[in-house]
Amino acid sequence: RHRVQLLPTLRSDSDVENFLQRLGVDWPSTAQPSPNQDTVSGFKRLLSGSCYTAACSPGIAHESSHDALSEGVQFKVRLKQILEERGLQGYDPNLDVFLEVEEENLAEVTELKEAVLKVPTDNLVKWSLFSQDSPGGCMVLHIVCSEGEFQQQKIDLLWRILDAGTCTSNQRHLVCGPVKVAGCDSPVNTSQYVRIRRSQMLEASLTKYGDVIQGESWDDLIGVMTSAVVRFEMLAAAHRSPMTVDLTEEASVSTKGTKGGAFVMYNCARLATLFESYHRSVQQGFLYKAASHTSKKKILLIFPQGEWLLLFNYIIAFPEVLGHSGQLLRPARGTRVTANTEVVCKFLVHLSMDFSSYYNRVHILGEPLPHLFGQMFARLHLMRAVQEIFIHALETLHIPPLNQI
Repeated sequence: RHRVQLLPTLRSDSDVENFLQRLGVDWPSTAQPSPNQDTVSGFKRLLSGSCYTAACSPGIAHESSHDALSEGVQFKVRLKQILEERGLQGYDPNLDVFLEVEEENLAEVTELKEAVLKVPTDNLVKWSLFSQDSPGGCMVLHIVCSEGEFQQQKIDLLWRILDAGTCTSNQRHLVCGPVKVAGCDSPVNTSQYVRIRRSQMLEASLTKYGDVIQGESWDDLIGVMTSAVVRFEMLAAAHRSPMTVDLTEEASVSTKGTKGGAFVMYNCARLATLFESYHRSVQQGFLYKAASHTSKKKILLIFPQGEWLLLFNYIIAFPEVLGHSGQLLRPARGTRVTANTEVVCKFLVHLSMDFSSYYNRVHILGEPLPHLFGQMFARLHLMRAVQEIFIHALETLHIPPLNQI
């Protein structure tokens, strides 16, 4: 488990905040976020006397330079110097001088520092996340688009100059590729994107279930499904690569398709419905008895050949899949890290395909006859393991499992 502090604090009612809220992401926000001016002023004083400072604005004394700066610029800072002195690797080779250090840059560093101070020292991503259990007790993960990586590396190095703490020495960058839209002639913002996916999710549900799709409970369910579909779509793309949001009719959301989050969530819900039906029958006392604690050896002997696919390819393989995906907090040379969320998404899609094929072929809750109970219990144990894989895999993506369809 990791303790996480999220930055930056978003302005209330901003497009980003509204988008995150619709996805069920609890990101801190405030009406008017503002940095601690005392800390900003302290950073100014530090830079005015720093050996890394090449120039400063009028009114701030500095013995080595009187270069004129453009309005709003406070300092020019030699970044290449700290790179060479500390032997830092993986940074852009074009980093030389931070030509225009403005007050907003110092405010950004201030917010980073203050966030670290709020977290207990033993529990230590800007779009940074502060996480415990990383080397040195704290890691700062800068999540940036490819166009913003160069600027964020400047902030990284500026913070190292201003505050030589543990966290500043353990900064990493998760770089995301651009987002492209297919199937739409005009630009699409985040609100329109979510609205289109919700409309598609509603249409898919109406096609499958008909007129029962109405009322507040169904509205909530469509909202949960839409959030899951959007999250899954974004996390299924390798973060380093461009992500294409396909809004064409051919790419419409469907619980029958085998590529997206809707299909995964639908099959996760099928399992929940299966066990709900079984337990309801047991409680009513006229169909099945409660599953016995059949030994693993007996369960394996009962399995038909086709069920080994789920066991070997998914249940046994799941820890290895998590190992491939969980590289974010591992020590790495250089500044970049990788989050292989697409590995988990691909695993879930393939699991959904094979589980769906199995579920449509095999009648798990068979006739309530005593001589068939052994096989039924073995299949229920298998389905319980598959359900746990669905739940845990979705949890790694911060997507809550769906319990009804």
